[in-house]
Amino acid sequence: MPAPVFIGDEVTAAGYRLAGARVLVPDSGDDRDVSATFAEALRSADLVLISAACAGELPADLLDRAVRAADPLLLIVPDAAGRVSMPDVAADVGRALGIEP
Repeated sequence: MPAPVFIGDEVTAAGYRLAGARVLVPDSGDDRDVSATFAEALRSADLVLISAACAGELPADLLDRAVRAADPLLLIVPDAAGRVSMPDVAADVGRALGIEP
């Protein structure tokens, strides 16, 4: 089984590298590099972990298709610095069900 792939900043990548993941660090601010890195990871891994900051640089439809395809599995994870906050899924579900304000 191939190792999971992490896409994100160098600091967060260091932790994933220690955990045995293959890491890909795109040039920050270069949307084309993030897209190319993402495409490479989707072709070569069974599990792709992408930081919320990098996910935010991808076209929304590309990210949505990859999540829905579930092949490979794709998880959006926070980075070590917490630069981009993760959505509160539990609160979103609660609001949708009318049990949270």
